[in-house]
Amino acid sequence: MDIKRLDGQSLRRIKAALFLLALIPCLQLIIGAISYDLGTNPIEKITRTTGYWTLTFLMVTLSVTPLRRLTGWLWWIRLRRMLSLFAFFYASLHFLTYLVLDQFFDWDSIIKDIAKRPYITVGFTTFLLMVPLALTSTNNMIKKLGGKNWRRLHRLVYLTAVGGVVHYWWLVKKDPSNPISFALVLMLLFGIRLYYLAKNANKG
Repeated sequence: MDIKRLDGQSLRRIKAALFLLALIPCLQLIIGAISYDLGTNPIEKITRTTGYWTLTFLMVTLSVTPLRRLTGWLWWIRLRRMLSLFAFFYASLHFLTYLVLDQFFDWDSIIKDIAKRPYITVGFTTFLLMVPLALTSTNNMIKKLGGKNWRRLHRLVYLTAVGGVVHYWWLVKKDPSNPISFALVLMLLFGIRLYYLAKNANKG
């Protein structure tokens, strides 16, 4: 088997395993809620966990192209859509936790929060940016938009990653080690992208 180009069956197995692994954080929250094992502040636990995994999947999604270039394994690209949709899935859970469990659909309070709290302003804006990316992730939408326009639109993923890191950093008050780690990973990914852009420019 050529590891650079996996056959369909092997790729399906990897996707299935990745799908199940990606669901584990959500299942842990569900089990914790059922067993009343989410700590003294379950809403905060759900909010922090879903936010953390949103950023994690965003970073993994952005790592796909560098990994493909570094390893030569072309099948990495076939995993990118699933990874990005899981980022949106956890972002949606993160937003719904705030909307439903934290604010109980109190729209006046939500609007005031968005206007007055910078980390919520950035977080809400970042979530809105993720919506068109998720909606245009299908093959049909790629065809409708055209490959060039689709790629331009999906460059927003870098802006969503920056927004997510800023949102997390401004939210954390005591120990910023996690958002700093995400920021360093994002800087590394930006650096790799810039390196290849410069390399391709020199070739031209």
